[in-house]
Parts: sequence; structure tokens; C-alpha cells
Amino acid sequence: MAIWGMSSVATGDDVMDDTNPLSCFTLNRTQRLYGFGICFVVGFLISVLSTLSLVTGMLGVFAVFFTLGNIISLLSTTFLIGPGKQIKTMFAPVRMVASIVFLALIVITLIVAFTLKNAILCLILCIIQSLALFWYSASYIPYGRAAIKKVVGSCVEV
Repeated sequence: MAIWGMSSVATGDDVMDDTNPLSCFTLNRTQRLYGFGICFVVGFLISVLSTLSLVTGMLGVFAVFFTLGNIISLLSTTFLIGPGKQIKTMFAPVRMVASIVFLALIVITLIVAFTLKNAILCLILCIIQSLALFWYSASYIPYGRAAIKKVVGSCVEV
């Protein structure tokens, strides 16, 4: 389990600090991993299943459930590090831009869905929202962002 301590957490502490009784509702390490996995999968499924409402023309329902799914996926990491540390690490310098972009896109997506009612723009914003969440999540994986940059860079080179 050494990989958990290798994340970009600003304090350098073990991400799943078992010594802090408030780190995640006194769950043990295995329970937190299960909670993380279940919450992440549920969030992902809600996001994917929200596209059914897009097909039926319910743009507002799509935007709300897609965003809700992404938020649930984001909150899954709370099982690993606890709610307080989650907030702190979201706005650590390594994640600040991705966090702000993600949170801003949540608001913008919902505004576009309910006011402009532009399905194409809403879909584009949802895709960018997911990419921001992916980029944010990659910051927790050692060399995750570097690997993504390398893969994308090799795909873009001609």
C-alpha cells in the first residue's frame, strides 16, 4: 500500500492516515477502499445513464444527473482521505486549477442547460467537465499527469 503515501498531498502525510480517527468516519482501510470504489462506480454510472435523458430531449435532467454523477465520483476520494483533507487537497497548488475549472464548469453547465437550452454546448461543457475531473484525479496518481501528457503528446505528434 506504499502508493497511497506517494500522492501529491501538500502535507506529505499518508493519504489514508489510519491514526486520525476522523479521517473517514472510523472506517478501516478495506472499508474505505470499498466505499471509494462503490461511490466512484455509482457516480460514473449516473453520469453515463444521464445520456438517456439527453436522447429524450430532457436537457436539464441530463445536465443535473451528469453533474451529480461527476460530483459523486469526486466525493469518492473522501473515503480515502476524509472530508477535511479532501477540501485541503482540492485547493493545493498542484490541483487548484483543475478544481476551479471543474467547479466552474458545474455551474456553467447547469446555467447553459436551464437558460440557453443549447444541447451541443451543454454536451461540450459536460465533456470538458469530465476531462477536468480526470485531470484532477490524475494528480493523486504518482506521475499520473506526466504519463497523460506523454500519451497525448505522442498522439498529437505527426
